[in-house]
Amino acid sequence: MNWDDTRIFLALQREGTLRSAARVAGVDQATVGRRVAALERELGATLFLRTSEGYVLTPAGENALQSAEKMEKFADDLVRQAQGTDTRLAGEVKVTTTDTLALEFVIPSIARLHAEHPDVHVVLNTSTQLLNLARREADIAIRNQKPENPDLVARRLARWPVGLYASPSYLAQRGEPRRVDGFTGHDLVMWEPFLTSRVLPTLVGLPIDSGRVVSSVNSSLMLRAMIRMGRAIGEVPVPIAERDGLVRIWPERERARRYEVWLVTHQDLRHTARVRAMIDKIVEAFKDQKV
Repeated sequence: MNWDDTRIFLALQREGTLRSAARVAGVDQATVGRRVAALERELGATLFLRTSEGYVLTPAGENALQSAEKMEKFADDLVRQAQGTDTRLAGEVKVTTTDTLALEFVIPSIARLHAEHPDVHVVLNTSTQLLNLARREADIAIRNQKPENPDLVARRLARWPVGLYASPSYLAQRGEPRRVDGFTGHDLVMWEPFLTSRVLPTLVGLPIDSGRVVSSVNSSLMLRAMIRMGRAIGEVPVPIAERDGLVRIWPERERARRYEVWLVTHQDLRHTARVRAMIDKIVEAFKDQKV
């Protein structure tokens, strides 16, 4: 199997459409179609069926997928191991994180890195999709959970309490919730995954059923904006809320699980000069944070 054809095959299998596969592979749609057709001729088998929901693997395609993923792993290992000995302070570094951590910590780190090493180009991804470091979708990840993959190296940068906050304007207009009433008469903003989980949703450990959820969001930046604009009460990590000038409600209460920040990279890349330089700047940005 030709590697160029194989990576196109994997892109189509994962994305399901020619357009999305082309975008991921960095080619046009016609090239995706030609490469898949060439691979099918080489193997003498039909690998995909085109359905109303996109391209799906045939039984022959399922068998080919296992070999293709092994080939991808070997190719990724080769690149990572070669990059791991790269001593140049130049080239691309791919970083993935949340929007809040990007604004507060990573973008300032990129600015400091570029001031010292202008030939290092940082690709910053703040989508909610969890990128795969083993597949080289990212070189550095700043995540809220420690990964279990033994090939990844993780360092905890922060461990923050999470409190209940409102803006001064909200409190001036609505007042502070009374402990005896819970959230009665108050508007709440929630992290959307908390509402869709099977666990009873709470704020700082208290049920929210007496309050009114006016919005649920999948972006920590948007959640902060809702609170800062005086629209609702919500949970925010304490150091971030302090940066926003928010007022803490019931300071003695906090969410049971603290907000952790982990810096993660693949063990093959941690000594690459440009990756190491970016890591050092990010660690420096968090140096005054409680861990």
